[in-house]
Amino acid sequence: MRKITRLETFVIGDGPDIDPDQGGVEPLACLRVHTDDGLVGFSEVFRVPPGVVQATVGGTDTHFGRLLIGQEITHPERVWQHVWDSLMHTNRRGWEIIILGALDVAIWDIYGQALNQPVWQLLGGVQRGPFQTHSETRKTGVVPYCTLVSDVWGGEAMFAQQTERAERLLELGYRAFKVEPMMSSPKDVVELARRARETLGPEPTLMVDVGYLFNDVPTVARICRELEELDIFFFETPFPVDSPEPYARLAELTSIPLAMGEHGVTRWEFLDMMDRGKVSVMQPYMTTCGGLTEAKRIVDLAVPRGALVCPGNWSTQILGAASVHLAAYSPITPFIEFAPAEVFDSPLRRELQEAGFPVKDGVIEFSDAPGIGYRFPEYLAVKYQIG
Repeated sequence: MRKITRLETFVIGDGPDIDPDQGGVEPLACLRVHTDDGLVGFSEVFRVPPGVVQATVGGTDTHFGRLLIGQEITHPERVWQHVWDSLMHTNRRGWEIIILGALDVAIWDIYGQALNQPVWQLLGGVQRGPFQTHSETRKTGVVPYCTLVSDVWGGEAMFAQQTERAERLLELGYRAFKVEPMMSSPKDVVELARRARETLGPEPTLMVDVGYLFNDVPTVARICRELEELDIFFFETPFPVDSPEPYARLAELTSIPLAMGEHGVTRWEFLDMMDRGKVSVMQPYMTTCGGLTEAKRIVDLAVPRGALVCPGNWSTQILGAASVHLAAYSPITPFIEFAPAEVFDSPLRRELQEAGFPVKDGVIEFSDAPGIGYRFPEYLAVKYQIG
C-alpha cells in the first residue's frame, strides 16, 4: 500500500517591490507530499506565514510530519480524518486547518495520479440530473470571474483603473467580472458598479466586493437598492464575518445574493453563515476551508439549502486548479474566482497562470490529466525563491 514518506516545503513570491494588494504574489509557501513509490502531490498554502508552514510541515519532528509520514493513502478522506481527529485538543481552526487543507489537496493529487484519473472524477464526476441539462447547465467547464483591484481606492482613479481593466479583459474573452470598491464611500461603491456595467454592457456577469467595509445594515440596504438595477450577481462581504446577524438582516432587505467565505475554515463556519446568516453564495478557498475533502462537504451542505458555491481565489492558479476540480463535482458552481495575470504587474502570477489550465472563450475546460493536473515549472522555485 502506498505510504507518505516525506513532506517538503519551499517559498516563492514576487519580492518586496511588487505590492500583493495590487496583484503581486506575496511570499507563498508551497508544499510537496512524497510517497514510497515516487508519486508527488503539490499544493500552495495561501495567507499562512511561510515560517509557520516551514516549522510545522517537514520531518517526523514537525507537527504535520508526525501525523502524516508513514500513513497509507487508502483514500484522501481517511487521511484527512486521521489528522482532524488527532487535532481534537487543539483549536481545529485557523492556520492549522489551512495547512491541513493544502496537504489534503496534495494528497488528492497523489490519489488521482495513482488511479490515473483526474481528481474531479474521483470526487464524483460532473453532477447533473437528466431534467437539469438545458444548454446553460450542461457542464464541461467552468467560467472564471475576474477580480479587479486598483492601485488606489475611491474616486476617479479607482473608477478609471478598474473599468479599464474590465474592458481589456472583456476584449480577451472573459465573461464575468468582480469590481472591488474597497475603502470607499457608499456613493463610490454604487458609482463604480454603474460604470462597470456601462463598460461591460448587459450580458457579462458582474459582482461587487466591498471587503468588510460597513458595520450597519441601513447603509448597506440603501446601497443595495441602487445596485439592484445593475443586475449584480452577488454582493460580497459588506460586513465583518465575526457575526452572521447583520447578513441575515440584510438578506431580508435585498434581492441581491450575499456572498462570503474567503477566510472561512471548516464546514461548520459555512454552515453557520448559511443557516444563521442567510448567506446564499459560499466562497471557500480550496486550501483555507480545509482542503478538497472539506470543500466537497460544503457543497453537500449547500445543495439542500439552495445556496451556490463559487470558490474564492485571490491567490495563484496553483490554488485555482483545485477550484476547477470542485466545480466539476458541484452542481451549484457556475463561477470560480480568478485573479487575471493579464492586468496585474506580477511576473510570477503570469508564469503560474501560463502553467495552469487555459481560459478559452471565457471558460476553463475540465482537465483529463491525472490528479490535480497542475504541473509546476520547477525553475520557478529557484527564480522566485524567497528566504
